[in-house]
Amino acid sequence: MFEVNIDGASAGNPGPSGAGIVIKQNGQVKHFSLPLGDMDNHLAEFTACKKALELCIENNADTVWIRSDSQALVHAVEKEFVKSPQYKSMLLDILRLADQIPLFFIKWVPSKENKMADELARKAIHLNG
Repeated sequence: MFEVNIDGASAGNPGPSGAGIVIKQNGQVKHFSLPLGDMDNHLAEFTACKKALELCIENNADTVWIRSDSQALVHAVEKEFVKSPQYKSMLLDILRLADQIPLFFIKWVPSKENKMADELARKAIHLNG
């Protein structure tokens, strides 16, 4: 099982953004700080989810449990619907990727349970060139 914590962050809305991803699998933990360029905070959250799923698929994951402190992202994925047109294509990408994983779960967690992913996302903001 791949246990994944994700977070997206933006300095400004929109502004320089980053994704933080923590993947735990078989006792190993991998950290990722990914600069995302300029976007708003919600798009950063969706992008963090997409990037995490891509990393899991690259590593042949058959069970993925994603935790995010973004209620907007978690609800959109659970309901397979997002109101705002600017997030629709990203949600479709996430759903297509999730369909490639035999067991996929996503859960909302409070920010205090997502601190490492948050730190990695904030670090990634500063990696934008």
